[in-house]
Amino acid sequence: MSNATSHPFDIGNVSVGRGKLFLIAGPCVIESEQHARMMADSIQRITSDLGIPYIFKASYDKANRTSIHSFRGPGVVEGTRILRVIREANNLPVLTDVHTAESCAKVAEAVDLLQIPAFLCRQTDLLIAAAEAAREHNRAVNIKKGQFVAPSDMRHAVEKVREGGCARVSLTERGVSFGYNNLVVDMRSLPVLRSFAPVIFDGTHSVQTPSAANGVSGGQPEFIPVLTRAAVAAGVDGVFLEVHDDPPHAKSDGANALHLNHLRGILEQLLAIHQIVT
Repeated sequence: MSNATSHPFDIGNVSVGRGKLFLIAGPCVIESEQHARMMADSIQRITSDLGIPYIFKASYDKANRTSIHSFRGPGVVEGTRILRVIREANNLPVLTDVHTAESCAKVAEAVDLLQIPAFLCRQTDLLIAAAEAAREHNRAVNIKKGQFVAPSDMRHAVEKVREGGCARVSLTERGVSFGYNNLVVDMRSLPVLRSFAPVIFDGTHSVQTPSAANGVSGGQPEFIPVLTRAAVAAGVDGVFLEVHDDPPHAKSDGANALHLNHLRGILEQLLAIHQIVT
């Protein structure tokens, strides 16, 4: 199996799909400016020490929470302000989710990558709006593969973005629904997806147990190292990890988040595996 990917590109100081493993990481949602900046600083120190290119990730609005009472974030105006501050202060590329076509232009002014959430990966209007905003502001689009979509069908989502004017597009694998309240990762999807675009493996959402109990998603974070190691061995361009300094008290997706204290050890393992397989 080839380790090459199709359609590589650069975003900020990170090369995507050119053979060097990179990391997308941060808290699931912006809990506060202070917390987001602390997480960006902490993760950047680790990635700088290890020489792994880093893209900061946090959402300004979690519009797909299980419960209507769940914390969603600071909203697009305040959220993009915070993301812009992190981008400029840390000299980091920044990624965030977009949920509506109307928000794409505003978000593209502040971040480097517009991410299409998994549940929305087939929404043509959103994909086209993200592509047009990315083209105008020289950004990129990352599409998370839906839990309900066959890998080969993600070709259509990629084509929508490219036909919308954005050639810089990547895909993220985060597992497929298996029965109820469970996700399973089929590693065969990785080379299939890489034939369309650079591929990122989401090691934290892949261990999520969606809507498991009491209107809150659960998770099995003890399997994050297992799945990420397997994905890097199978061949991916980047790894996506939601990282938190206190997962039990995180305001979103804490049950499947990686504790900040464990990040360095996992990255060291992934870099060692990547060196062997490339």
